[in-house]
Amino acid sequence: MSDTSRRPRRPAKPYRRPQKDPVRILAFDALRAVDERDAYANLVLPPLLRKAREKGDFDARDAALATELVYGTLRRQGTYDAIIAACVDRPLREVDPPVLDVLSLGAHQLLGTRIPTHAAVSATVELARVVLGDGRAKFVNAVLRKVAQHDLDGWLEKVAPPYDDDPEDHLAVVHSHPRWVVSALWDSLGGGRAGIEDLLEADNERPEVTLVARPGRATPDELLGEEAAVPGRWSPYAVRLTEGGEPGAVTAVREGRAGVQDEGSQLVALALANAPLDGPDQKWLDGCAGPGGKAALLAALAAERGAVLLALREAAAPRRGWWPAPSTATPGRTR
Repeated sequence: MSDTSRRPRRPAKPYRRPQKDPVRILAFDALRAVDERDAYANLVLPPLLRKAREKGDFDARDAALATELVYGTLRRQGTYDAIIAACVDRPLREVDPPVLDVLSLGAHQLLGTRIPTHAAVSATVELARVVLGDGRAKFVNAVLRKVAQHDLDGWLEKVAPPYDDDPEDHLAVVHSHPRWVVSALWDSLGGGRAGIEDLLEADNERPEVTLVARPGRATPDELLGEEAAVPGRWSPYAVRLTEGGEPGAVTAVREGRAGVQDEGSQLVALALANAPLDGPDQKWLDGCAGPGGKAALLAALAAERGAVLLALREAAAPRRGWWPAPSTATPGRTR
């Protein structure tokens, strides 16, 4: 056969460098830290966000998306694992952990956010090219296209065992909780699907970020100037950021005049500060301060009354500049 009779070859596609997406790379780095070091996401994520913000070109919307990708992926990890397992030709334990993290990020974008399907797949494949290489990116692309064939409800019908066959396993897959947690709740609540499902659904709700305005250093009104900020429900010093985001971008938080603290913790400090007592109210002692969030609020309340809060030197709050004078730390002994 002559060369002229051969079918012309298709021109090779030019090589295209993968596009680096700082938001998704940051989310991937956070998931790897959780998996590799058994780290807590709420401790890993803030420094990553702060570093990205300091580099520039990383705004509040980027921080909000990165936060949702990390926490959303982890909240639904059990469910996404079951779905991904149905889309691969090998046991999940044989999928490299970094690949599984990328697949989980993609699954969350497809099934747990309003990101369009084509954008979720494309962005995740680009992430795979950057952090995994072109070869494994093709695997990611193939799996995510299978994931995209159904919405979350459709997948749950396929991968969750029937409730009547195994109610605890069904709830564990549908609500992405370890089976032992479902079993413990089942025993504690005495069975009954409705009550347990309500509790599991509530546990999967995206939490709001709650800030505390430390008295004498910041005011709730100052914090209410932030985007999507509303007053707290119970603490007079609480402000809720209903859209989440990066608290470190708030000036008062960066300066230590405010902090991230749920209202339950604030109420503990307020209850202690307002407890009736006999005798002088000039020296307060916090003998169990750790990170120092509640101690910082106590110190601010004490300063307003002309009192002094003493805490063990091991407490982190004084070192972080969260305390107003004249509060102080004192040597302590632990055992």
